[in-house]
Amino acid sequence: MNPSPAAPDDPFLRTGIQLLADLRTEIARADGKATVLVGVLGMSASVLGAVLTGRGWSPSLLSIPGALLWWAGAASLVTALFALLLAVMPRYRMTGPWTPGRPLTYFGDIRRAALAGQLTAALAETGRDPGRGLLLALAETSGIATRKHFWIRTGLIAFGAAAVLLPGSLLVT
Repeated sequence: MNPSPAAPDDPFLRTGIQLLADLRTEIARADGKATVLVGVLGMSASVLGAVLTGRGWSPSLLSIPGALLWWAGAASLVTALFALLLAVMPRYRMTGPWTPGRPLTYFGDIRRAALAGQLTAALAETGRDPGRGLLLALAETSGIATRKHFWIRTGLIAFGAAAVLLPGSLLVT
């Protein structure tokens, strides 16, 4: 029996596996945050729309500066929704599809290898050098987490702008 090149007690693999688990947890947290924010955004927009519509109000009743602020706020609200939806949108690899000789790193790789009739060979290749697959998975997963956090920050900034601009437009005469 040949010893594996990187045994499970290898500090490199242990650290990489822990980092990958941490990244996956962070992605799940980011999805949760964005989902809650989409809900808050929807409730806020619904309440604002219901209150203003119920009083027979229209943006055309605003002064020109007020209308400009109103429509900038509305655009910010739409931007916030779009950004938060992009944050929760499923992410996939950016480095291209799995090809024979490349380790399996996520469900899409497994599916492509199975469709190509190469799943057994791909599993064997991944098992021969688990560190390579781990490095690829870490790189891809950290990219996913980074993009999700970017869209959450963008959504929060846009929502904050809308929260100031929309009510502020009602105060401008």
